[in-house]
Amino acid sequence: MKYITALSLSLFAVCSMQAQEIIEEKEEKTTAIDSVQPFKEVKVDGVAAVVGEYIVLDSDVDKTILQLKASGNDISQFTNCELFGRLLEDKLYAHHAIQDSIVVSDAEIRSYVNQQVERFRVNFKTEDEMLKFYKKDNIKALTDEMFEINKANKLASEMQRKIVDEIEVTPEEVREYFSGIPEAERPIFGTELKVAQIVIEPKVTPEAEQEVIDRLNEFKKDIEENGASFSAKALFNSADTGSKRTGGRLPTMNRAKPQMVKEFREATFSLQEGEISEPFKTDFGWHIVYLEKIRGQEYDARHILLIPEISEEAKAEAKAKLEGIRQNIIDGDISFADAAREASDEIKTKFEGGLIRNPETQDFTFPLTKMPTEIYTEIEDLETNEVSEIVADFTRTGNVKYKIYTVTDRIDEHKADFSRDFLKIKELALNEKRLNAIAKWQKEKIEDTYIKIGGEYKNCEFTNNWLKK
Repeated sequence: MKYITALSLSLFAVCSMQAQEIIEEKEEKTTAIDSVQPFKEVKVDGVAAVVGEYIVLDSDVDKTILQLKASGNDISQFTNCELFGRLLEDKLYAHHAIQDSIVVSDAEIRSYVNQQVERFRVNFKTEDEMLKFYKKDNIKALTDEMFEINKANKLASEMQRKIVDEIEVTPEEVREYFSGIPEAERPIFGTELKVAQIVIEPKVTPEAEQEVIDRLNEFKKDIEENGASFSAKALFNSADTGSKRTGGRLPTMNRAKPQMVKEFREATFSLQEGEISEPFKTDFGWHIVYLEKIRGQEYDARHILLIPEISEEAKAEAKAKLEGIRQNIIDGDISFADAAREASDEIKTKFEGGLIRNPETQDFTFPLTKMPTEIYTEIEDLETNEVSEIVADFTRTGNVKYKIYTVTDRIDEHKADFSRDFLKIKELALNEKRLNAIAKWQKEKIEDTYIKIGGEYKNCEFTNNWLKK
């Protein structure tokens, strides 16, 4: 199981450019002309394994190695047999996802592929250079292959999720897990911090907001009455750097799986195909949305984002306000937590006394080594309860917020303690239970699935019984 956890993330990314089509087991050959041996047959590729309906080609392992190297991974710690075993696992998951009638959205995958291609373009000067690198004759050939790859990967990930989705651990199981670890082998947890912040945002004037509303209304009118292109308007005007290059195109939205903020969902889901919304506001700024297509629960849309300009006077006023709050805390007139509750403009943290929640664990503790860089650089030299200087935080949309931080608690490096570290120990126990469930599932499904290993890989010593000995 060691290489399962070590490779799961990296190989899932790697698989995004590996061959995955379903074909019959066969070996392809071609005739190469050579001046010395003019009719010597050269093997181009062959089937290394068949797992249910899927195959693994000889070239897939080579592609995996190249992709890992390109990503800066040290492949010396993995053997070809281990990499090959991971590819077999991916095919096993995908095959049984189909058997279990797991459905993935083709439209969602197409949307993701389009985004991938756009990201690929950034790394090349021309489209021809990109196609040459990926050894494709045209964009359609590239996107079609990427669609099949991503669909198989999505099926595999959904199958894995199904296996572990309902697994939980009780407090008693956590206790048993911890008691089963010898004292000398109990994990060491590094230094951990609890960090709080106060955020003050410069206020936008009503005049500045009305200006962007008027511009968005002009775009809407030009498109509806004069046939102007929504995509072109987004490309040249939208403040959303993530979507403007694709003409404002957004990832496919799904009513059953809401991802966008509430205001955005409400505006989009209220539209008919081909309709453009009225300007509406979110935390990011002001938008208009164009609904291109509805497919059941799925919506394809584009948007234009404009952000009202903040005056220098508003910025200076916000910074001065935060300076006053900071001084009151230092003078002892108010606690940091109370000041956050009274004055902070960030809803997510103000009612927690400014405490920042760790998104991975959902508690307020951050391992020092996993502290977000932008926070760590501001608090690394702070003593507990000391207040940082004012920090200007520029968002990806160009807005500025002013912040101050404090370290509310510091836990030095220590050996795992059941009471203090219950949540972390619970996560370790849960991970072990999930790994055991996956191992059991793999063992059962390998026995029930048609699997054939060929060539040099018959000599591998696999962790799983792929050879069914």
